[in-house]
Amino acid sequence: MTKEVDLVIRGASVVSPERICRAAVAVAGEHIVAVGHDDTMPPARQEMRADGLYLLPGAIDSHVHFRDPGYPHKETWKSGSAAAAMGGVTTVFEMPNTNPPTGTVEALRLKQKAAESSYVDFGIHGLLGDDTVERLEELLEAGVTSFKAFVGNTFGNLPAPTDGALLEGFEKLAPLGIRTVVHAENSSILFRRQKKMQAAGRIDAMAHLAARPAVAEIEAIGRVLALAEWTGARVHIAHHSAADSLFLLRQARERGVDVTAETCPQYLLLNTDHMRTLGGVMRLNPPIREPRHNQPLWDALMDGTLDMIATDHAPHAPEEKTRESIWECDCGFPGVETQMPLMLTEVNRGRATLMDYVRWSAVNPAKAWGLYGTKGVIAPGAHADIAFVDMGRTGVLSQNRLQSISKISPWNGRTVQGYPIHTLLRGRFVMRDGRLVDGAAGWGRSVKAVQRMPAPKPRNTEHYSSAILQTPPGVPANAVPTGELDWNAA
Repeated sequence: MTKEVDLVIRGASVVSPERICRAAVAVAGEHIVAVGHDDTMPPARQEMRADGLYLLPGAIDSHVHFRDPGYPHKETWKSGSAAAAMGGVTTVFEMPNTNPPTGTVEALRLKQKAAESSYVDFGIHGLLGDDTVERLEELLEAGVTSFKAFVGNTFGNLPAPTDGALLEGFEKLAPLGIRTVVHAENSSILFRRQKKMQAAGRIDAMAHLAARPAVAEIEAIGRVLALAEWTGARVHIAHHSAADSLFLLRQARERGVDVTAETCPQYLLLNTDHMRTLGGVMRLNPPIREPRHNQPLWDALMDGTLDMIATDHAPHAPEEKTRESIWECDCGFPGVETQMPLMLTEVNRGRATLMDYVRWSAVNPAKAWGLYGTKGVIAPGAHADIAFVDMGRTGVLSQNRLQSISKISPWNGRTVQGYPIHTLLRGRFVMRDGRLVDGAAGWGRSVKAVQRMPAPKPRNTEHYSSAILQTPPGVPANAVPTGELDWNAA
């Protein structure tokens, strides 16, 4: 007799990167156990009709700031993960610029404690910097899944790692196969230009973009890719904003560099025309750019130059976003809850397909972070992480209804079509009928236990910092000449 399962979902269309097909899905415990025709499903304790809905693998957002610990007036793990659950996001990767920064095991323990309230599964990016490069291995052992290097200045004012520390960090992580996220902007350019504009009295919203021209992104990405190529390290370019630097990703991949890259809805859908209206609300790093950048970023998603959609969910209090001087407006805004409706709206407009969206939101992030097969797919053996989507549902995004503590968003008042209406995480609903499920806080857990990165491919290991600390065999122990040099010898 066929074993009874916990749940069978009938009547929906299952979406993968290759096709959309009508299928039933059976769930037992935390896993999907069958996908197929109705009459092939095992008996279930509960059956659910999902007629007219689409089943998408739960979205994986590789770039969120939940501000916890350190800034509870901006966000907490509970509120940020609630926003994720409402947005059809079942896994997030959280950034290290909290207080304290996630660069020590002690700081990591504080963050792991805060994450016990999470509605969704999570990875934690540890900090790669001059002061942490000697602790990367112990941070990995303690539970971080990956690392973040703030090569460009952002909230928290963490110092950018020197090139020497960045190279050494890549040397340590390349043999382990661990991927490092990089905020790629040239800090020297940013600080110098900002200082000159402040001295000249510029405090307008457009000054932020002027301080961070596309060349700052071009230079930083090129530098990071050179170090990654030399060491064989895996890198991930965060919040790619400029059309001008896309060629670097294409060329690096042609040379075999293991680089992935994300962009965000704000870089696809907003530009300086909106900045003139919304001002400091739109301040973020890298900045919103001119309209000419929008379409090339869409094209790069479509051709695979850009791998995925992330949000850079970065909440602040409204008063921190609406100060008179752009230099005093905090950088970032909430996005994890609004990403899916925004992108589904573009699918409805014909800009992409649902299959494209699943590739960007779930499949490629799962592959980049070593989760594919367990997450990122609706298939037997995978976690039952599913976003139930109504592509016909319309609405207006409201900042006042966000789960995030931050109630200020450039998307406020924007009409959308396409919503997640239920979110299933490892077989349990954390959001149902557009509402958080009572008692679901704390169901989320770290993905560290299921992370399986591909085999590493380190390069030039004989030149690593760890390899040059000992005098090589056959080389005199000091630099004193040991004999006469015969200049006439052949």
